[in-house]
Amino acid sequence: MRTRTLGITAVAALLTFSLAACGQEAKGGSRYKPDDGKGGTIGLAMPTKSSERWIADGKNMAEQFKKAGYETDLQYGDDKVENQVAQIENMITKGHRLLVVAAINGSALTDVLKRAHDAGIPVISYDRLILGTENVDYYASFDNERVGRLQGQYLVDKLKLGEPEKGAGDPRSIELFAGDPDDNNTKYFWNGAMKVLKPYFDSGQLVVRSKQTRINQATTLKWDGGTAQKRMDDLISKSYGDKRVDAVLSPYDGISIGIISALKSAGYGTGSEPLPVITGQDAELASVKSIIRGEQTQTVFKDTRKLAAQTVKMGDAVLTGKKVQVNNTTDYHNGEKTVPAFLLKPVSVDKSNTKLLVDEGYFTAGQLK
Repeated sequence: MRTRTLGITAVAALLTFSLAACGQEAKGGSRYKPDDGKGGTIGLAMPTKSSERWIADGKNMAEQFKKAGYETDLQYGDDKVENQVAQIENMITKGHRLLVVAAINGSALTDVLKRAHDAGIPVISYDRLILGTENVDYYASFDNERVGRLQGQYLVDKLKLGEPEKGAGDPRSIELFAGDPDDNNTKYFWNGAMKVLKPYFDSGQLVVRSKQTRINQATTLKWDGGTAQKRMDDLISKSYGDKRVDAVLSPYDGISIGIISALKSAGYGTGSEPLPVITGQDAELASVKSIIRGEQTQTVFKDTRKLAAQTVKMGDAVLTGKKVQVNNTTDYHNGEKTVPAFLLKPVSVDKSNTKLLVDEGYFTAGQLK
């Protein structure tokens, strides 16, 4: 009996060990797997190919991760949350070592990122902060509130507004656009711009004739230029009549292009009726050319090559057990945790300094002709 009991115990122990080993394999081992060193596949989940900047982001990261010794699985969600969730699920199933996610909807990834956590796969939130989950490890982006402040200050300077507390002459009219309501960055861009512009609203130097002054009135679904064009058409027809639009706060170049189309249809852009001051973001080629032509007035340049490089450094550090470089550990709370972040500085660009984009190697001189 003793021999038989020992035999049963040994078999049970062997089965327990085997099941435990299978469970550890399914979970992917330790959270960061630093002992594995370099190698393996990085999952890159980008939101869309409809913007040239996201195509460039994905390409830059894929190239730089490859140089760092990794393979990559680059996927685009076509602005559909269900596509991105399915793509991330597939990356987890394949056992990718790290996920870099630029979320289509920052609040829609809670369940799938719980699966990534259970599989021991770290997550870097790329450019757009992922919300409502503890299962995001780092955030790599630009100082997005500063983007809004640059746009707001450019409008103030270009309109030559005086000190807000003194007031000045006839008010200047402005219309306000915001980004996609599901993109967490939208509020940062908006809040940054409003910190600059609000004193001028309060003093009466700036007026929004449409009275659409709240962010939920100004958002642009999917950052779509066509949607922005329709809204601008409506604003002009209902709120301006024989009055002029002096400025438009636009958070993104694709939105700016749609706004300009609506303004041209309404007769702006001729010698007697110049276009308003119009901001933008991302220094997309079409908008930089528009700035050179004197249509769009300004954009905010965010060198996504540098963001990709920083993300690769962070990811490599996570996977090789090195210290991950961050420069902000207080400001980016996603509803569940404060996510340690590395933020890069954006730069304002208008007709006076488009050469900067050539000097930085972002575009060639020939591309800007």
